[in-house]
Amino acid sequence: VSLNLEQYVSEFSAQNVNGEYLLQLDGSKLKALGMTSSQDRAVIKKKLKEMKASLEKARKAQEKMEKQREKLRRKEQEQLQRKSKKPDKCSSDATEGTNEQ
Repeated sequence: VSLNLEQYVSEFSAQNVNGEYLLQLDGSKLKALGMTSSQDRAVIKKKLKEMKASLEKARKAQEKMEKQREKLRRKEQEQLQRKSKKPDKCSSDATEGTNEQ
């Protein structure tokens, strides 16, 4: 998706504006980077706002997945602990058999 703001690419590149820095830009910083058009700044700010919202949504989804994974891990651990606490009939039968011999 092109925003038709290619005229700013060279200045942004010269100032080492990367994605992380781009997300921190506000109107005055955009102006300092040579973006004199208020319409162009408005377009960039709107897109940055959309990007931030999208990133936040992705971060929350990631956190939710991590919580679900952790919950499953705990559940599996609890099941393993329960199994290890139960007496194992097979092993106790086998030891009884060896004692009789």
